[in-house]
Order: sequence, then structure tokens, then C-alpha cells
Amino acid sequence: MRAVRFDEYGGPEVLHLSEVEEPQAGPGQVRVRVEAFSINPMEYKIRSGSWSGGRPLAAPSGTARDVAGVIDQIGEGVSGFAVGDRVYGSASDAAAEYAALYSYAHIPDELSFTDAASLPMSIETAARTLDLVQTEPPALLLMDGAAGGVGTAAIQIALARGYEVIGTASEKNHTYLRGLGAVPTTYGAGLAERVATLTDRKIDAAIDLQGKGVLPTLINITGDPSHVITIVEFDAGPLGVQVTGGRGDVEHAWYILDEVASLIRDGKFRPGEVTVLPWTEIVRAHELLENGHTRGKIVLQVAGN
Repeated sequence: MRAVRFDEYGGPEVLHLSEVEEPQAGPGQVRVRVEAFSINPMEYKIRSGSWSGGRPLAAPSGTARDVAGVIDQIGEGVSGFAVGDRVYGSASDAAAEYAALYSYAHIPDELSFTDAASLPMSIETAARTLDLVQTEPPALLLMDGAAGGVGTAAIQIALARGYEVIGTASEKNHTYLRGLGAVPTTYGAGLAERVATLTDRKIDAAIDLQGKGVLPTLINITGDPSHVITIVEFDAGPLGVQVTGGRGDVEHAWYILDEVASLIRDGKFRPGEVTVLPWTEIVRAHELLENGHTRGKIVLQVAGN
């Protein structure tokens, strides 16, 4: 089969299609004929070597985690799934004609393969982060950097759980946030003052989705560093905030694949915007992602599947 590989760390140009052996579904896994996969910032950081911690590359290396496709092989111990089912989830090497998924759920009939492929890591990160919130609904949450893939998912999951949400974004994205059900405001200097004009309620928890040195402001707004969570400032633990993701041990929230599928069927969740490219343009896709020249997720369709 064909798969995207890179043999050395570097820019997007190191990515190429190669002929490799097909993966097999191990215990608890399903193998899919890949229809689409999406890419996340983590992928270009791994490809560039900035995520490696100086370790040499185990070449050749694959890429991508988010995937949607049709089951063609079922591993030992799997129940509730059959060959021919449409599923989405996560694989260690999704940029390929076939992938073995270790976390997966049925794709709702309402969802296309490309939209489904845009979701897994975003919704898992959103759910894992919301699970750390130390207050119960209808608490008021502040999400900084709410218009991205994780923010889009986090707003909708939070609202479905009964939270209320204020989200920061550039003004051009405020209509988008309102459409999701959040109250929008701009980010940057003066955030605490702007939030105070939007509500007389206390901000019960704040979530940092974009970094940019906002943690001291969020700590001030909530009044308690333990009520602040970041998914990007991995060295912020000494501030007393909660950190999730990075290179440490993470208790993943893959249960959210089924939960979001149910929300989609009930009309309570919709995917964010996607830019769809053929997978032969994987180099261009990484260029667009790394340079921030697209809104929403970049999804690659696998030709011939």
C-alpha cells in the first residue's frame, strides 16, 4: 500500500509517498480502508524535529492520527463493529491507504468522511480538558482562543454538559462563536476588563487554548490558579495551573468519540470548517498548517479509496 513517510527531520518537503506493508488489526483494533485523514499542529512539530527532544528519527516515519474510513479487518476481542462499517478515530499512522485504529466509533449517517476525519484529536483534547474543570454546570467558563478546532469542539461539548461559555477570538470570528452558542470577546490586553462588562458572574474556570502568555491574566480572572487549564503551555505547572498534553503521561478521553457521535445525531454538535485537499498534496497541506493560512482543520482525501 501507499503511505506518507519522511526519512529525516525538516520542512514539509521531506514528506513523500512510499510503498509500505499493510498494517494488521491487532487485539482491540480495527483496520480501515482510509477515506480521509486530517493533520494537527503536533504532526508538523514531529516532522520538523521540534517535538523530538533531540532524539534521532526512527526512519522511515509515518504521520497523522485523525482518520475516517471503512472497516475491512477486525482484531481479536472487538465487538459491536463489522466489516463495512464507517468509523472514525485515531491511528498511529493515518496518512496511508490502510490504518489500524486503536480508538474508534461509528460515524453518524449525518457526517461525511472528511468532516469525521477532522474531529478525533480536537474532540479528545476538548473533552480531556473539560474533565479537569473543578466546578459543576451551570458554571461559567472562559476559553481563550476559542475559534480553533479544539475551541469549536470544547464550546459545543461544554454547552451540551450544561456549562455557559465566554470565548475569545479575533472580531472576524465573533459571529462564528455566537453561532456555536458562546459569548464572544477579543483576546489580548484588557481581557479581564472586557469580561467584566459581559457578565456580573464569577468566571468559574478558564481554559488556555492558544498560549501567548495569557495565564497570569486567567489566574487573576478566576482568582485561583488551579481553576485554570492550559493545553499549550506545558511548562506552566509551577504557576499552579493544570497542564494537559505535551510529552507527559496523559489519560486520554477517547470515550468522547461515541458521545460526540450521539450529539451529532441529536443536532447538538457540528464540525468546524475544513479545507479538503487530495493526499498527494500533503506537502502543501503541511505548509498551510504551519503558516496558519487556513481556518479550521485541513483534511486529506485518499485517492482510490
